[in-house]
Amino acid sequence: MYFGILIALVPLGLGYLIKIKNNSWMSKINLTLSWMIYLILFIMGVELAHLDNLVTNLQVILYYAIVLFICTFGGNFVVLMMLDFLSPSKTDNVNQTYTSHFKMILESLRVCIALIIGFICGLLPLFIWQYAENVTQIVLFFLLFLVGIQLRSNNISIKQILLNKVGMTTSILVVMSVLLGGMVASFILNLPIRVGLAMSSGFGWYSLSGILMTEAHGPVIGSATFLNDILRELCAIILIPILIKRHQLTTLGLCGATSMDFTLPMLQKGGGVAIVPAAIAQGFLLTLIMPIIITLFNYGGFWF
Repeated sequence: MYFGILIALVPLGLGYLIKIKNNSWMSKINLTLSWMIYLILFIMGVELAHLDNLVTNLQVILYYAIVLFICTFGGNFVVLMMLDFLSPSKTDNVNQTYTSHFKMILESLRVCIALIIGFICGLLPLFIWQYAENVTQIVLFFLLFLVGIQLRSNNISIKQILLNKVGMTTSILVVMSVLLGGMVASFILNLPIRVGLAMSSGFGWYSLSGILMTEAHGPVIGSATFLNDILRELCAIILIPILIKRHQLTTLGLCGATSMDFTLPMLQKGGGVAIVPAAIAQGFLLTLIMPIIITLFNYGGFWF
């Protein structure tokens, strides 16, 4: 239990103690993180290929992912739309020029290709696959360490994040509605509630949520969690141009943890610079708490 918690929190905390001001080094860290994401998804594909009763398990993975996505993303959508309806502030001055809309969708789909390539390679009888689990733990530790550095080096203090009321509000509502959706999904899927809660707590950070769940519950649960989060990102990208003019808070919340990085350019194009601070605040908070709450649900013995 405690080892599982420490392996997630210690590297993140250690990385957060380091602040890098050199732009060249930060570019290298960002590039390394990008390649590590593909490596992690490749390893997930390898582990998926080694499942017994593969065809049956693939059907289970798709079923879990679809049910979980409907419950969590749907819950987010309903709660955030209520917030938009009750919020008196509306912004009509928007700029909707999404020249890279489809390019971003293709970029998001690229991570699925890494998983598929890993799956195909995993079918080959190579001796190196026996070390896949050990490699995963090393890569996960290093990934969290670099993410901690990245968060600290963005020149955004915890105080600035906590003072952004919009980002805080959407983050709280996203977390509450996602966890409620995870509980509903756990009943539908006949899974322990703590597993449903953990599966739902990725907030769109598909690479880390998938590998954390694979480590704790195996490749079936891990792959379903990954698919749920990648579906969230894809749907957010598709819905941003449609919703941002009249439902900015809903659009922001649906982006989850990606509002700080991947979906930020689209949010800025549609909502203007005014939405950027809230988007960064939400993305930062969800990125920071995601590995913590997933690990607590996975290894905390007090959860039912």
